[in-house]
Amino acid sequence: MMKVFVTGATGYIGGSVATRLLEKGHAVIGLARSDEAAAALKKRGIEPLPGDINAYTPFVEAVKRVDAVINAANSDNAFVVHALLTGLRGTGKTLIQTSGSSVVGKYDNGEASDDTFDEDTPFTPQPEKAARVAIDHAVLAAAKENVRAIVIRPTLIYGRGIGVPSTSVQLPKLIDVARKHGVPRHVGRGLNIWGHVHIADVAALYLLALEKAQAGSLFYAENGEANFKSVTQSLGRMLGLGDKTQDWPIGEAVEGMGPGAYLSFGSNSRVRGKRSRALGWEPKGRALFDEIEHGVYPEVYGKK
Repeated sequence: MMKVFVTGATGYIGGSVATRLLEKGHAVIGLARSDEAAAALKKRGIEPLPGDINAYTPFVEAVKRVDAVINAANSDNAFVVHALLTGLRGTGKTLIQTSGSSVVGKYDNGEASDDTFDEDTPFTPQPEKAARVAIDHAVLAAAKENVRAIVIRPTLIYGRGIGVPSTSVQLPKLIDVARKHGVPRHVGRGLNIWGHVHIADVAALYLLALEKAQAGSLFYAENGEANFKSVTQSLGRMLGLGDKTQDWPIGEAVEGMGPGAYLSFGSNSRVRGKRSRALGWEPKGRALFDEIEHGVYPEVYGKK
């Protein structure tokens, strides 16, 4: 049995991973940024650690009490990683850093691309993703300082969360857009393609990496891909809006969804988890469109 500190334990990824850790008999400490969060963690058998995500001392002290750390709170927060690595260097303990496959994206504005990446494919990130890639590299470099450092980059995650929140991030934003406009919308023509992966498979990869991965390992988590036009069509069917979708010029999409329209919704993010599968990861989750139209999404967001 291990004791694992999970940041983001009240979130979609971190909460799902924390739940699976508990099911395997591990002890979990979770960062709690409010009394409500602490209560939610306690209810699930997770020891709450009160603290702010930008704190320093609590993170350094927490790593002394655990065997491993899973950082699933914010992929772009360098200060959390700095504090964690300060406490972990020289200990041989594990740090799993959560990143994301949007790091390979470009400003495609809804057009398709053939560019595909595995864990060994070099790329130059766009400016707003450069900091995240730098964080990933800093974590992986810590393998040379006796940290069992691992980075996981999930693709678009979907499915029923097994922690505190039940649904994902990207798809609910598209659902909100469809409801607001009365028709599903996609950036540009929606021909841009993203990999995707079920949350249960993501959690399984974290636990497998915790058990087996070597220091300095990078993994992509993906189990298929689809373009955003087909995704929004599926969401439209789930919402009772039919198959019709609407192009959304990038400028309007940014105004409607924020800057995430560029690389979270308008880019291509086509990756292959070559190393993930070599580790023994076998994703088995419900297929994306089946989950959207017949799974958790109609339960939570379906036609009312």
